[in-house]
Amino acid sequence: MISSQFHSHHGSDVAIVGAGPGGLAAALLLAASGASVDVYEAQPVVGGRSRRLTLEGDQGQYHFDLGPTFFMMPYVLDEILAAAGSKLSDRVELQRLDPMYRLLLGRPDQEPITLDTTQDLHLMEQRLCAIEPHDGPAFLKFISDNRSKLEAMTPLLRSPIRSVLDLCTVDNMRAGTRLRPWQSLYDHLRGYFKNPQIRLALSFQSKYLGMSPFECPELFSILPFIEYEYGIWHPRGGCNAIMNAMRDIAEELGVKFHFNSPVDAIEFQGRQAVGVRVHGSLHRHKHVVINADAAAAMKRMIPASLRGAWSDESIDRKKYSCSTFMMYLGLDGEVDLPHHTIYASRNYEQNLRDISNNGVLSEDPSMYVCNPSRLDASMAPRGGSALYILVPTPNTQPGVNHVDWNTSSASLRQRTLEQLETTFGLSDIRGRIRAEKNITPNDWAAEGIQYGATFNLAHTLGQMLHKRAQHKMRGLEGTWFVGGGTHPGSGLPVIFLSSQITARLLCAELGLSCALDAPRIRQSGMLRSWTSPTVNI
Repeated sequence: MISSQFHSHHGSDVAIVGAGPGGLAAALLLAASGASVDVYEAQPVVGGRSRRLTLEGDQGQYHFDLGPTFFMMPYVLDEILAAAGSKLSDRVELQRLDPMYRLLLGRPDQEPITLDTTQDLHLMEQRLCAIEPHDGPAFLKFISDNRSKLEAMTPLLRSPIRSVLDLCTVDNMRAGTRLRPWQSLYDHLRGYFKNPQIRLALSFQSKYLGMSPFECPELFSILPFIEYEYGIWHPRGGCNAIMNAMRDIAEELGVKFHFNSPVDAIEFQGRQAVGVRVHGSLHRHKHVVINADAAAAMKRMIPASLRGAWSDESIDRKKYSCSTFMMYLGLDGEVDLPHHTIYASRNYEQNLRDISNNGVLSEDPSMYVCNPSRLDASMAPRGGSALYILVPTPNTQPGVNHVDWNTSSASLRQRTLEQLETTFGLSDIRGRIRAEKNITPNDWAAEGIQYGATFNLAHTLGQMLHKRAQHKMRGLEGTWFVGGGTHPGSGLPVIFLSSQITARLLCAELGLSCALDAPRIRQSGMLRSWTSPTVNI
């Protein structure tokens, strides 16, 4: 095991603000490379939006992932843990899901189409043929095309993009030839699929970015491909088990964690960060890595005079992802649903317009339900179920949002429970509730998320690559970002990629050889052999 340097009384080399997935990954990479690291976390536990929520019921405890509920591209995290002298499979029990998820594809004036998705591509082809004969073979072509597309784009996803010049490498120019920046994801899929519900089945993944497939750039066709190529995984104990494993490894490497320690501000001397202020006290560090919501953190922690183009007005005018209304239900009895079930509104385009443009709640909202206790008995008391429900909603940006959550929360709760009974087929849901917590966009905003936009800055063409917060903030020294607000974007796998980029750049400034680049770390980026047990649910 590689040990880090001792902490001097002047403070460690690096302060990391926030123990979310990006901060944890950066901490252990930097420590494994020989840096001394302190992590400051406002919450009493690690994880950020990936922390665990526990509710008490009369039969015992119900456990939930607060945010992300599934795991993709495990090879990216395996690279990080290997650099720290560890292995993902030694730390976390991952189970591959089959079906990956059940889709309930709404149609006007008809019952939804039910589609169980699987990594068995020929079985998936048959299931799509049953809906639309043309679209089964089209699916195999879509997968093949996106396999080479992701391969071409991998250097772009793994590289810092600080300006247009960074796009002008041979690899990135080659990736650019695969992209159609004028085309939305949904329009791109029209070139493959006849059936609108099948197009929806291969574009709803834009919701992982908090965006509409009618606005999301077509390059994100790689998202559904990644699911079918590398699978969807459940970590035993929830995604938070990954966060706790990363904390354990970081501590083994000498990282110091400070909980209940919200950073009020970054201290600067001129344009050089020299530390962080926590509860009014200055903790000195040579570098500060921000793993909080990038937009809100800039406004809160960095003086406006130092931010250049990122003025308060500029930050407030940017386009943000949607928000979410969350219900965490501890239920008596089992729930007859797969691990993941996604309902797409029968008026899907209207639902998306309501969220993105009209700023109102839809009559028939799309919904996502996670039912982990069917597979993982650790999530609920014996005979109970821990049900996680997510409803995409408008964020709280003025001019975008017209929802008063003080009055709308109760009515959306009722509508959601009705949909669970009618659309998802869960009878007597109200009578089975033994524990409950709801979270609104206002609650997310109160947690330090700009406009409660849970998926960060929107991934529009004008807010991607070098247009996002830089890994090293331009015009400042010792000030860094990691997480969904920087390149390559939001979602656990790409957040881990952002941590790799930031760690490499920061190691270079510290004069350290990054542990990622040790001879034993093999980074093909395309480790198709990554395996773990498949679970039929």
